Formats: sequence, structure tokens, C-alpha cells
Amino acid sequence: MDTLDKTDRKILEALQADARLNTKEIAHRIGLSVTPTYERLKKIEKSGVIKSYVTLLHGDKAGKTLAAYCNVSLQLHSLPLIKKFETAIAKMEEVMECYHVAGTYDYLLKVVVNDMRSYQHFLTNKLAAIENIGQVHSSFVMTEIKHTTAFRLG
Repeated sequence: MDTLDKTDRKILEALQADARLNTKEIAHRIGLSVTPTYERLKKIEKSGVIKSYVTLLHGDKAGKTLAAYCNVSLQLHSLPLIKKFETAIAKMEEVMECYHVAGTYDYLLKVVVNDMRSYQHFLTNKLAAIENIGQVHSSFVMTEIKHTTAFRLG
């Protein structure tokens, strides 16, 4: 999809606020009839702009009370070792997000677990077990000030 027009952005904003909305509810919110809303939504989905529909959980209420951001440096930067690291990280359920970054560290991981004991287990038995880890620096979330998953499209 080359560009999103104003109506497409309204559809996406409605879905970002509540992915459970059906086509009729979206149409009502954006002031369009159901058929053109449905056609636009299918076109948006086909374009790949919508990555997936998900349910977001409140971590504390789901028993995930500890969030940490881990800065990871690799010892060596050969392509096979980088791919091996990324493949291992992608399989770890505790890692919610992983970014290859520029700067002092090579990767930034968001790790969410039940508690400090679970984090220690993750760090010593999973992360440290990956070949080529040079350094790990962890920062623990004390208070979440802002967390959003919605992009501003306006």
C-alpha cells in the first residue's frame, strides 16, 4: 500500500484502540458504510500494514512482575555467530523484544519474567549459555510511566 489516506488512518486508529471491533462498528466510528469499510480493511490487511491482531495482557495481573532491559555485547561479530545469537534469542519465551542496535552494545532485549529468581535463572541458564556473549548489562523497570502499542497516524 503506497499511502494511507485519512479514512484508512481512521480505520487503523480504531483498530489500534480496540482490535475486537467488527466491520460494522468500525464503519459507524469512521462515518462510512459497512461495504466500503470492509473493502478498505481487506486492502489494508493485504498490504501488510496490519502485522497481527493480538490481546495485550497486564503483566502484573498475569504474574509477570519483573521487566528488565538487557544490553548485550557479542565478543565476535561474524555473520554465523550473529545469526546463531539471533536464532537463540528468538526462541526464548522470556524475551519480549530484541533489537540489533548501534552504540556501546550490540543488542537490546526486553525480558519479562515472574520475579528476580526467574530472571536469575534466565540470565545464568539461558542467556549466558549462548555462545559468543561478551557482556550483559541489565536495567530493571521500577515503574512503568508510559506504554503504548499504537502508532500515531494523523
